[in-house]
Amino acid sequence: MATASKLGDYLRARREQVRPGDVGLPSGDRRRVPGLRREEVALLAGISAEYYLRLEQGRDRHPSDQVLDSIADALRLETDARVYMHALARSPRNATRRPSRPERVSASIQNLIDGWPTTPALVHGRYMTTLAANRMAIALNPLFAPGINTLRAAFLEPEMREFYRDWDKTTAKAVAYLRSVSAAAVDDPKLVQLIGELSLHSERFRTLWARQDVRQKTSGVTRLLHPQVGPLDLHYEKLALPGAPGQMLIAYHAEPGSPTGERLQMLAHLAAPPPPARTDTDTAAADEAAQAPDQ
Repeated sequence: MATASKLGDYLRARREQVRPGDVGLPSGDRRRVPGLRREEVALLAGISAEYYLRLEQGRDRHPSDQVLDSIADALRLETDARVYMHALARSPRNATRRPSRPERVSASIQNLIDGWPTTPALVHGRYMTTLAANRMAIALNPLFAPGINTLRAAFLEPEMREFYRDWDKTTAKAVAYLRSVSAAAVDDPKLVQLIGELSLHSERFRTLWARQDVRQKTSGVTRLLHPQVGPLDLHYEKLALPGAPGQMLIAYHAEPGSPTGERLQMLAHLAAPPPPARTDTDTAAADEAAQAPDQ
C-alpha cells in the first residue's frame, strides 16, 4: 500500500480520537463523526481544508515538516506519535525493499544475560520475536523462549490472560509499541503477516490496531501471576542494543527486600540447574581420599 495512504489512514484514525471539547470546540448535538471533522483539524492546524483533505486521501505526498507539526499540534499528538507520523510521510513511495537478514544476537549479549542468575532477561527482534533469553526469563514464562513472538502469544495464548494481571493495559501498550517501531517498515512481509494473523484471530488486536496509538514505553512496572511463586510486580527496562538495529534487551527486576524480590529469589532457586551427577570415578576418588592416612 502506498505510503501516502498509510499517512491518510493515520490522520483519520487520530482525529477520530480527539473530542471537540478537548481542543476548545463546541460539541453540538448533530455531529456525525466521533471526533473532529476534517475542516476542524485544518482550522486548528492553520491550513486549508482542501489541502488537509488531499493529505487524508493520499493526493499530497510531500507535506512539509512545518505542516506535519501543525497537524500534530491540532491532533494533540505526543512525541512518539509525532515521530511516527513524520516517518510515514518521509518513507519513499514504492521503494524497493531489500530482503531482511536473519536476526541474530551476538555471543557477548547472550553471555551477558546468561550471567544474570536472578534477573529475567531476553532480547526482542524487530517485531517482538524473542531472539535470546536466559534461564530466568524462561522460568518466568516458557513463552519467553527464543523463537516465540511475545506479541502473538499475548493475544492468542489463553494462559497469557492469567499471566498478565493487567492484560488489557499490557496488550494496549504492546500494540502501541509495535506501531512505534513499524513506521519505516509498513510493507515488510513479516510485519504484514503478523498483523494479518492477529487481526484474523483476535478482536482485541483488531480494535487496538485500528486506533493507531503510538508509544514507546521503555520502562515501567508489569504485574504478573506466576503459577509457582505467585504474584510479581516487576520493574522492566528496555535497552536498544548498539550495532543491532531493531534489537531490544528487556530486563526485569524487583525492589530490594520486597515480597516480589523474595519470590524472584525463590524462582531463581527453582530455575537453577541441578548439581552435576557424581560418576563412579568421582566416588572412587572420594573413597581413596577418605581412606588415605594423614601425613
